Amino acid sequence: MRRCVNHVTLNCCCVTSEAMSLTTFEFNQYLTIMPLLTILIILIVAGVLLWLVNTYIPMDRKIKSLLNIVVVIVLIVWLLKAFGAFDYLRNIQV
Repeated sequence: MRRCVNHVTLNCCCVTSEAMSLTTFEFNQYLTIMPLLTILIILIVAGVLLWLVNTYIPMDRKIKSLLNIVVVIVLIVWLLKAFGAFDYLRNIQV
């Protein structure tokens, strides 16, 4: 079953029943707030896990710095993808 709310087509399996019962205004706020909370939670969890690895797992300093760089690059790419920057860059014609 599909439902169109304010030109956004959603699958019912991807949206909770609480969100389906919201008005259009409330649903737009739901779409705006939930991804921001998800991004914030993922950044906090990634930071805590990286801190735990850096603090409690004995590794060579070069390996730790490489791990930190890889995690930061992955998070930056994920953030760019989450905010739609890759879609924007894909549409640029040279």
